Amino acid sequence: MTTHPDLVQALTALGPGAPPAGGGHRPATSALSIDETLLLHSAGWEPVDLVFGVSWWSIPWGVWQWQTGEVSEASTAFAGAMSQAAQVIRDECAKAGGVGVLGVEVDVKVSGHHMAVSLTGTAVRRVGHADGHFEFLSDLSARDFILLSRAGWRPLGVVAGASFVIAPRRSAREWAAQQAQNLELPNLTQALYLARERAMERLQESSLTLGADGVVAVKLREGPIGYGNRVMQFVTIGTGVRLVADEHRNIAPEMVVSVDDVVRQFEASTLRKTPGR
Repeated sequence: MTTHPDLVQALTALGPGAPPAGGGHRPATSALSIDETLLLHSAGWEPVDLVFGVSWWSIPWGVWQWQTGEVSEASTAFAGAMSQAAQVIRDECAKAGGVGVLGVEVDVKVSGHHMAVSLTGTAVRRVGHADGHFEFLSDLSARDFILLSRAGWRPLGVVAGASFVIAPRRSAREWAAQQAQNLELPNLTQALYLARERAMERLQESSLTLGADGVVAVKLREGPIGYGNRVMQFVTIGTGVRLVADEHRNIAPEMVVSVDDVVRQFEASTLRKTPGR
């Protein structure tokens, strides 16, 4: 069996002469899988610690009941909570000795009176380098991070945009006319389109502020929120990236065959056609 060169390099990096992750003071904690950790080591990186950032922002009472259109207070609360949570996780990463965060999971909770954003990820750094300035915050996996780096790109930060729109109520005549028919509900459709347009604009503005050349691995959360059927949300989150090499480098694809797949065994006789069928 041929051993993949990345695995050989990773095992060498983890050998007796390699500096222990976490600066030698304690073992590293990581949300990365084993193969992602080995892949990081093969590229000269190592996990350091799990890091966390959270922020709660208040939403004024009554904004969900007395208006239609975008709820600017909720959109502002999301932007503020996202920015503050990102700053907290960056500070935790720097305190742990990392220079970047990978695999960031973003959790957004919306209620009538507050907005909560929490970020959880794995702080990483270059192998053997205990000191360094903070470089990136990313929801990319370790595999995507390595592919991006090999192509000459570097993640910069998590960018996001959100909008919350209250659809106008239907008139009594519209409600009665739609009860016995299959018809589009234009008030809800238009509310979701408006939320999408505003959220995507804010995502792009966030990436431009960061100095990114583009946004990758974009994730969407859309539709009515739990406690209000007329309140449409559209939340978009991704990683802003920048080309740091002189030009984009093409990556030659490599074929990888997994050796841990379950082997299904069966009797060859079962392939024979059963009489009467």
